[in-house]
Amino acid sequence: MSSSPSPDALLGPADIRELAAVLGVRPTKQRGQNFVIDANTVRRIVRTAGVRPDDVVVEVGPGLGSLTLALLEAADRVTAVEIDEVLASALPATIAARMPDRADRFAVVHSDAMHISGLPGPAPTALVANLPYNVAVPVLLHMLETFPSIERTLVMVQAEVADRLAAPPGSKVYGVPSVKANWYAEVKRAGSIGRTVFWPAPNVDSGLVALTRRTEPIKTSASRREVFAVVDAAFAQRRKTLRAALAGWAGSAAAAETALVAAGVSPQARGESLTVEEFARIAENKEPGQQ
Repeated sequence: MSSSPSPDALLGPADIRELAAVLGVRPTKQRGQNFVIDANTVRRIVRTAGVRPDDVVVEVGPGLGSLTLALLEAADRVTAVEIDEVLASALPATIAARMPDRADRFAVVHSDAMHISGLPGPAPTALVANLPYNVAVPVLLHMLETFPSIERTLVMVQAEVADRLAAPPGSKVYGVPSVKANWYAEVKRAGSIGRTVFWPAPNVDSGLVALTRRTEPIKTSASRREVFAVVDAAFAQRRKTLRAALAGWAGSAAAAETALVAAGVSPQARGESLTVEEFARIAENKEPGQQ
């Protein structure tokens, strides 16, 4: 490990605005860009993520590099995935200027995280990111599926999304994101982030969500795709009983009832009351030959 970087290595509000001006960057709503301008906040995120000196961290949406620099202080190496060509091109220079002794520990991939299938260097052990609000859940699920080596994740998302991801069965906001995230990991809320640490300041609050990869995968003979198909069907009509909501998935209401009874789930239950394990049992008991 290198010597500890100087305190001014991280980006402050003036640095962020200056960098953005030089690059001609204006944060866009289309890409959900809100840059973190507070050094204490990014250090807090790294602390909460439990980043270790031997970690290989993947960061999605690094923007101008605020969190990236804080991650480089703590991790063995960082790979950033950035969809914006201007931002992706500028990152290596920012790292080299502010943390020259860590520059060889950093790589940037100019790509859409929704479609990425591989990363350079060693397999990532942690995912830490300030995820763009408009694609947070699909990006998170894609990264967890694509990189099984990711053991720990900490993402900053819209507070409402954070609540949904961490919601337990029976909660009003428990839904598709909650179940699918739980397929991969133990999920919990890990803090709140105010609006003033961003530029531009969003009109919603943010939340931190910590995910710890399950050491034992869900025990089921059904595939992830099969289980997720049940989840999608159950919540597409969340006010209906599962017997009705799963009729299309099973081929008929009667076939749905058969699968539910075989899985030990009441046909009168609703999706919001089920655990991911129960969804897996339903998927296992689908009659062969059904769509």
